[in-house]
Amino acid sequence: MNERILRVLEFNKVIERLTNHAATSLGKDLASKLMPSTNLDDVIEIQKETDEAVQILRLNASVPLGGIFDIRESIKRSVIGGVLSTNECLDVANTIYGGRQVKDFIEKLEEEIPILKGLVEGITPLRELERQIKSCIDDHGHMMDSASDKLRSIRSSIRTYESRVRDKLDNYMKTQSNMLSDAIITIRNDRYVLPVKQEYRGAIGGIVHDQSASGQTLFMEPKAVVELNNQLQEATIKEKQEMERILKELSLEIANQEGFLAENVSILAKIDFIFSRARLAQEMKAAMPKMNDQGIIKMQQARHPLIPIDEVVANDVEIGEDFTAIVITGPNTGGKTVTLKMIGLCTLMAQSGLQIPAFDGCELAVFEEVFADIGDEQSIEQNLSTFSSHMTNIVDILQHVNDKTLVLFDELGAGTDPQEGAALAMSILDEVVSRNARVIATTHYPELKAYGYNRKDVINASVEFDVETLQPTYRLLIGVPGRSNAFDISRRLGLSEDIIDHAKSHIGVDSKNVENMIASLENSQIQAEKEYEEAHHILLESEQLRKDIEKEWSQLEQKRDAIFKKAEEKAEKALQKAKEEAEAIVEQIRKMKTNTELKEHEWIEAKKMLEEAQPTLRKNEKVEEQTSNRAQVELQPGDEIKLLTANQNGTVLEKISDKEYLVQVGIMKVKAKRNDLQKAGKKKEAMVKPLATIKGSNYHVKTELDIRGERFEDALLQLEKYVDDALLAGYPKVYIIHGKGTGALRKGVQEFVKKHPQISSGRPGSAGEGGSGVTVIEFK
Repeated sequence: MNERILRVLEFNKVIERLTNHAATSLGKDLASKLMPSTNLDDVIEIQKETDEAVQILRLNASVPLGGIFDIRESIKRSVIGGVLSTNECLDVANTIYGGRQVKDFIEKLEEEIPILKGLVEGITPLRELERQIKSCIDDHGHMMDSASDKLRSIRSSIRTYESRVRDKLDNYMKTQSNMLSDAIITIRNDRYVLPVKQEYRGAIGGIVHDQSASGQTLFMEPKAVVELNNQLQEATIKEKQEMERILKELSLEIANQEGFLAENVSILAKIDFIFSRARLAQEMKAAMPKMNDQGIIKMQQARHPLIPIDEVVANDVEIGEDFTAIVITGPNTGGKTVTLKMIGLCTLMAQSGLQIPAFDGCELAVFEEVFADIGDEQSIEQNLSTFSSHMTNIVDILQHVNDKTLVLFDELGAGTDPQEGAALAMSILDEVVSRNARVIATTHYPELKAYGYNRKDVINASVEFDVETLQPTYRLLIGVPGRSNAFDISRRLGLSEDIIDHAKSHIGVDSKNVENMIASLENSQIQAEKEYEEAHHILLESEQLRKDIEKEWSQLEQKRDAIFKKAEEKAEKALQKAKEEAEAIVEQIRKMKTNTELKEHEWIEAKKMLEEAQPTLRKNEKVEEQTSNRAQVELQPGDEIKLLTANQNGTVLEKISDKEYLVQVGIMKVKAKRNDLQKAGKKKEAMVKPLATIKGSNYHVKTELDIRGERFEDALLQLEKYVDDALLAGYPKVYIIHGKGTGALRKGVQEFVKKHPQISSGRPGSAGEGGSGVTVIEFK
């Protein structure tokens, strides 16, 4: 992109706002260098980066970028053998720690953010280097005594020497205070001295290191402390040498990790840069655009990025599919240039990886070049030099225009004779359109109003003007050319109706028809927009209703499947239990066969046990149909049959009635219903496996049980039976009404709920369910 277009569209102001959102100097540096990309794949990638960061910010999560410094220069100096200062080493340690914090933060997020998670994989923790630095240097950048044993010993001796020097000088201040100009100990040339009056110089004796401006005070080192000061100086030199040695070692370790450190810094800079773009998007209430390379721009409710949200007017813009050029006509009302700049600036932002201030679903194109001829001067007093300047710029633009460029013309052809200017404007537009470039031009020439109607790739547009308030609304009306409001404005300002009518008589019929047509188009478009908004609102409500119904239907199917599954499990358990009981009874009967003294009542009791071992089954309609078909077959004494309720073969002994027979099964004689008998021997009917459902004594169970007024033991018995019946009925939840009273029943119900294996939870009823007087039981 050329520098001029960035300056004309004020892209630098967007960069300034972006830079303010960076948390580190690294991020600010990248933000300040941001430029639009002309590669579609690159633009899509950086847009995805920004959107991932926006997702994280929507969670009210903040990436921990504090404590990260630009240590690139320090790393370079360490590599060439330089010794870093304590603060530089500390910055390296803090940056290592900060990088590890960023890495942990992003890796722990559950969101789908593959780009950011891929980025932080490249951050190396470098814990050992951080530990080495932090063990030598404290958080204020001071070398600690623990940095080495030698440094600890040296500093201990320094403190000893300082204490001894101060003790001797304190003694001077106590015994010879009259010779001192002030009772203080000070330092000159890194040595402890006393302020001695000029006349007592000989009495104190020692070395003079300095004197006051007046010469009346000498800063002297008494003889008694000269040797101690010498020893202190030697220890101080040793301390500096040891600190230098430690820093040299740390600098060497930093140099050894130069590759990892440089990579960490690069990744952290990029992450801060990405999040600064996301924070700018949040501030602008922006959306991620879909990018293309076909020159298609579609934006709904797009706003100028540099105008405050509470002041800017949003507009819908579309170009590139049905038409490649938009001509915005109408008087100079101040809205056309803003619209032009908004489209150009949003394009540059999108190609830079920035989200744009528009509704979700917006789409923008990646252009190789964006050209603009936009003059800041909009006065009608334009002269030839201004026209020449604009025309020079236009000539340069026409030399580079192709199908991958976006061209913005403001007041095309202005600054010269209106007829010649309009002719030039149409000719220039024809040339740009013929090269299949995307062009948006503004003009106040009335001759261009019919331009869009005569060319298939061009459409007219205008900025709406409110005649009532005599102010532009700044709403862009695509498809409607601008019309003159001179007569309406004059009438609102009080000009006589006669004068206005007389003025209208000077206008040709064609001009009047065009103005009437434009007015009709404006009204039609406004009405169409209102109807579109209403239809869109209804569509959204319908879509939400459809989603709600689908969700409820899915939940209903899940509940149904769960009920069926639970019923099948119950039936399976009941059948298994019946089978086990029947096997036990058969075994018992076999033992009875060997007992010659078996009594009749024992046979009757065994027969009763066998009958009671059968569960109650609810057969489906197909089984009932088959049993009705079997009833039509006449059975005769001696026929071989199968007793379905016991799954045993037997023989018909006697027909008791049309619906009942006496049959021999094993050693027992049993009365059986005709529907429970199947004739054996010939081809058997295809059997449909019955759907087994165990019925409780009260199959049709209500969803609530009222135990108010019952004794605790009786209520508990009722509750146990009711829960069993409700489980068999397949209810997901039931209501136990126990009232408030003393709370004994409520407590008993709650204890029962906790111990029952088939109950998932029990809660007090809500305000609409009976409050604390009701317990709502939900089954597993």
